[in-house]
Amino acid sequence: MSLPHAILTALLERPSSGLELARRFDRSIGYFWSATHQQIYRELGRLERSGCIRALASERPARGRKKEYEVLAAGRAELTGWVSGREDPKPVRDPLLLRMRAAAVVGTDGLPDELRRHLALHERQLADYADIEARDFSGRPGTAAGTTTGPTAEKTSEKTPEPTEAPTEAPTEADRLRHLVLRAGMDLERLWVDWLTEALRETSAAPAGPDGA
Repeated sequence: MSLPHAILTALLERPSSGLELARRFDRSIGYFWSATHQQIYRELGRLERSGCIRALASERPARGRKKEYEVLAAGRAELTGWVSGREDPKPVRDPLLLRMRAAAVVGTDGLPDELRRHLALHERQLADYADIEARDFSGRPGTAAGTTTGPTAEKTSEKTPEPTEAPTEAPTEADRLRHLVLRAGMDLERLWVDWLTEALRETSAAPAGPDGA
């Protein structure tokens, strides 16, 4: 049931056409809940038929116009109920972990190359997340330009402060929650980077054949 809720979340953040919504998925929500463009369009139709969303009226001619959708009261109520509901954690099902277990009985031939490939992918994803964090969440109260710390702080405090940039506004609850989701993604990528680095050390030290043969 999570794809319709992901779509409702995105549309509450900003009404969008199907194409724009699919592109937004690719840049944000898709990092932790992926969906094909076809799946998104199909789910938009279901949500519209169920009365959770509707197409916005437009003054442009219908021909060639992209329908934009907004969330109705029923859709907001559905999303609110889902957020407050119960759902157990999902078991981890990762083919790479299974392949590592299989390597314990058939040997590690070729596995280090695949581990290095995965490591590069996770490092790249972590770098992408860091770029998003720097772009969207770098400003925080108390970090405005011109703030001085360390040995020179007392000397500068005796003078009339020079004009600096306007204080950064405190993050809203929505900002804090979005940042929390991003930090979860970053922590998971760091976990994979650390684990793959260790796995490469272990597989490099182990004999290539099964059971040390």
